[in-house]
Amino acid sequence: MSSTINRVDFRTQPEHYRHWRLTFDGPVATLAMDVAEDGGLRPGYKLKLNSYDLGVDIELHDALQRIRFEHPEVRSVVVTSMKDRIFCSGANIFMLGLSSHAWKVNFCKFTNETRNGIEDSSRHSGLKFIAALNGACAGGGYELALACDQILLIDDRSSAVALPEVPLLGVLPGTGGLTRVTDKRRVRHDHADIFCTLVEGVRGQRAKDWRLVDDVVKPARFEAAVRERALELAKDSNRQTDGQGVALTPVQRTESADSLSYRYVDIQLDREKRQATWTVRAPQGPVEVELAEIMAAGAAWWPLQMARELDDAILSMRTNELDIGTWILKTEGDAEAVLAADAALQRHADHWFVRETAGMLRRTLARFDVTSRSLFALIEPGSCFVGTLLELALAADRTYMLDNEDASAPAQIVVGERNFGAYPLVNGQSRLQRRFYEETAPLEAVRARAGQPLSAADALELGLVTFAPDSIDWDDEVRMMLEERRALSPDALTGLEANLRFGGTETMETRIFGRLTAWQNWIFNRPNAAGDKGALKLYGKGEQAAFDWNRV
Repeated sequence: MSSTINRVDFRTQPEHYRHWRLTFDGPVATLAMDVAEDGGLRPGYKLKLNSYDLGVDIELHDALQRIRFEHPEVRSVVVTSMKDRIFCSGANIFMLGLSSHAWKVNFCKFTNETRNGIEDSSRHSGLKFIAALNGACAGGGYELALACDQILLIDDRSSAVALPEVPLLGVLPGTGGLTRVTDKRRVRHDHADIFCTLVEGVRGQRAKDWRLVDDVVKPARFEAAVRERALELAKDSNRQTDGQGVALTPVQRTESADSLSYRYVDIQLDREKRQATWTVRAPQGPVEVELAEIMAAGAAWWPLQMARELDDAILSMRTNELDIGTWILKTEGDAEAVLAADAALQRHADHWFVRETAGMLRRTLARFDVTSRSLFALIEPGSCFVGTLLELALAADRTYMLDNEDASAPAQIVVGERNFGAYPLVNGQSRLQRRFYEETAPLEAVRARAGQPLSAADALELGLVTFAPDSIDWDDEVRMMLEERRALSPDALTGLEANLRFGGTETMETRIFGRLTAWQNWIFNRPNAAGDKGALKLYGKGEQAAFDWNRV
């Protein structure tokens, strides 16, 4: 790898948590924030007032996974704080001031995805969330609350909710605060304008009247009110409560200077060419398809283990390998085994464990869509781009398929039922719908061939691949494509890819990852925030920021 120093590892487990306490009481789980001040992921700052850095969010992501898979009895989750009169003061400002631009962007992206994952579980898994704000709640702390289904604020005459980034730091509530206030909470435009420019925030009845919270509760009744609301949400949840949870055993990874290897995922790095070749493998041997077998396999069931490995690989590569700008996606193995696993995912879709596994696949594949890397899929003999694994090719910016029909084992793909909506992008579309702008004719043409092996010529005619060079041209076509990409500006490519990947339909999530993130990136680079006299740099130093007053 590029360096073993300061590499971020996204793997953890509850016994290693330093910042969260996870407890269970029947259908209700409590996820309590208790950030250790000296527990920063990197040196140079203190995590005071329940402020957080990437390490805190890594634990939150893991805790959510534990609830999803290890505790099927849980139907609602209370997110609160163990500190007196403070819920969360948001992202640690001193950490942001010390961080590179790339670190800030990746930190915000992972934070976005974790909040989106809360909403994903509420939408698809019947797992409901309550933010129990037992004290002051600001910035990213309020953004965490906004991701929950309901927000209860203690009415103690001092606790408030706030998004103070604009007046304090010269930046935006960039992990979704602005967007969730309008798109989700439906806070009126003028009220939102006031709220987002008030350092002290809004408390009490006004916070409720402006829809910033769902209720305000006096301290004497706060704990009881939170419990009552959690039980109400649990009662209305459609999450199954029977069955034994599945332990999430640690993801095993082998690293070398230029590779990351798991059981089903392998990544080879070419540092000179600034590219990584990803190979995702089909099940090795028969895949479990009956519920008893699936539950016995647990975390080793291929769809779940592959998804967890892929998730860890994306996060590791995205954070630790900034120079590797092109990801080449390949697959290999037994196509029938993948299709059998897909059939099991379809047949047992209502079972809690299968539903959670599908959610893990959905969220993991969505990480590709919002990753700032060029994605190219190569379909060759021996490839296994079928069903769920075909989503990798559909997520790519371009897909090349070798046309070698005269060979004894030509390259083929198979479109499966799960390609028609099981793994939507963050804009709610399937990748096939995104590909064809939801036009009826091409989608019906693809559906008519679903389940059939498709040759390169078939795939090209159906619009499922970009090019289908023959054996004579294949090596040159792929080489030239990669060389041309390598010569382009990474910044321009990031903007190009993000815009093209989310054409047409827009949602709250695409506004967060697209419009809002683009603005935040620009503001993070501007001297008014990040310059030597910028608000972000001078925060806490008692010195007034020096702004360039030009509006551009």
